[in-house]
Amino acid sequence: PVVPVVSNVTVTPTSDPDEIARRLVAQVTGRVRWRETVEWFAANGVATLYEVGAGKVLSGLARRINRDVATGAVGTAADVEAALAALA
Repeated sequence: PVVPVVSNVTVTPTSDPDEIARRLVAQVTGRVRWRETVEWFAANGVATLYEVGAGKVLSGLARRINRDVATGAVGTAADVEAALAALA
């Protein structure tokens, strides 16, 4: 990956592809620590979170957890283009 992936199971970043795969498997049956994950992002300088896929549930939860973190939803190809432009 170009940037580290933060797991909702461990709330820690990793760039190791094998570890990312292990954490994804663990996430299927493990407790999702979304509150801690949002707080980790905020504490580590992440200003905007993008939810990818249909719906905006996680974006709404993130806004309630920490109002200092902006959120966006990416559900269509046009949304992807807009998000990439915003990040550039």
